[in-house]
Amino acid sequence: MNAKLITFLFSGILFSSFALAADAPFKNVDVAQFEKLRKNTNAVVLDVRTKKEFDAGHIPGATNIDVNAPDFEQKVSKLDKNKTYLVHCAAGKRSAKAAGRMAELKFRDLVNLEGGYTEWQKAGNQGKKE
Repeated sequence: MNAKLITFLFSGILFSSFALAADAPFKNVDVAQFEKLRKNTNAVVLDVRTKKEFDAGHIPGATNIDVNAPDFEQKVSKLDKNKTYLVHCAAGKRSAKAAGRMAELKFRDLVNLEGGYTEWQKAGNQGKKE
């Protein structure tokens, strides 16, 4: 391959990567940003862990819908798609999955807590137990 073709292909891949990042279906935030949004907005905190995990401790005011439950999409479909959802799990992987699925269902404003409930607790926050 010649140098011009390689440069062209690399530029296309690089541009595509930036375009995908700009069009990401949700925003990843750290604990400080998550808390600011939680306290200063009408956002809904959505905990996508299991009920057992949720009952052991959760962010006060959070709604629990298990992302791995067979009725996850049915349950989230009943939520207001125009609200902001602050989604979290234990470490961030399940919540990213949940936010992606919610984006496919046309939810408009989705925020994923990087590091999940674990990082939220490490930052000195106390969860509520059921």
